[in-house]
Amino acid sequence: MHFIPEALDEYVVAHSENEPDLLKALTRETYQKVLQPRMLSGHYQGRVLSILSKLIHPKTILEIGTYTGYSALCLAEGMQTEGELHTIDINEELHDFQRKYFDASDYANNIHQYTGNALEIIPEMDTTFDLVFIDADKPNYPAYFHAIIEKMNPNGVILSDNVLWSGKVIQDLQKNDISTKALLEYNTLLKEDPRVETVVLPIRDGLTISRVL
Repeated sequence: MHFIPEALDEYVVAHSENEPDLLKALTRETYQKVLQPRMLSGHYQGRVLSILSKLIHPKTILEIGTYTGYSALCLAEGMQTEGELHTIDINEELHDFQRKYFDASDYANNIHQYTGNALEIIPEMDTTFDLVFIDADKPNYPAYFHAIIEKMNPNGVILSDNVLWSGKVIQDLQKNDISTKALLEYNTLLKEDPRVETVVLPIRDGLTISRVL
């Protein structure tokens, strides 16, 4: 989803950081072998995630929704040397695909994979987080927030993807559209919860940055 003219969008991408070769390879293989390749963060949003992580310089990162591992590798670029990135995905068929690229990166020993329901896995984690990226099933976004908010370190940052949902958040809500309904609830939650301050960026399908107070 583009919020600016295509030519201007191309200019923005061309004048942003280049995509690392490993991520180019991951993108190619995802498009060749995996369903719904558009779920990738992609070059531009990946560089946004990378630079945000570098600015935050987190020691602990949690990602909810790994897919093929693209965004995890982008977030890992800003992680402290001895840091850890924990990434959860419900699709066990993607585990080996993710691991292949994690092991080919500089962060092989720092990335920990989990397969299963994030709402069951997160409460069992004995750690707190400096940075969380939520990019999983939309109906559970509010539940994910409630699951992680008490595990956030002071000044920790929560990044939430797809919060504009192809513009559906400003359209008439369809009766059976549970994803849009959940995102409307989630966006309101982030705006009104006194534990965070939030700004929505119209990047690709919408990216929210929330700082824990």
